[in-house]
Amino acid sequence: MKVTTVIAARPSQVWPHLADLSSHVEWMADADAIRFTSRQRQGVGTSLECDTRVGPLRLTDHMEVTEWEEGRLIGVRHHGLVTGTGRFTIEPLDRGEATRFTWEEELALPWRLASPVLGTIWRRNLSRLKARVESGTTSR
Repeated sequence: MKVTTVIAARPSQVWPHLADLSSHVEWMADADAIRFTSRQRQGVGTSLECDTRVGPLRLTDHMEVTEWEEGRLIGVRHHGLVTGTGRFTIEPLDRGEATRFTWEEELALPWRLASPVLGTIWRRNLSRLKARVESGTTSR
């Protein structure tokens, strides 16, 4: 699954919202809480648990950061009940004055028919992120 939005802000304004993994609960409606299971909070090797809620369904998503290119991308591997990979990518548009944000996931989910629902939730999440960045709301 892949969702994309264009944010009217420079990549350098978008990146802090992605790099601060603990702040993702502020713009991801399906993320209730994030707990780090590693000492580090950024970069390859960071591991975390995310309490996830989709309607009445709840689970803890275990993730490890597998890719980290400062100012450009974060990739994760999901393990546990949810398995697969995910990636956030940002790229400059309009001579660096805007940013294309892309969220891609290849997941094996424990629920049937979850993909269409998650696509809707993730598009809404990107709208929330876009609003935060464009309004100047800072990441913690």
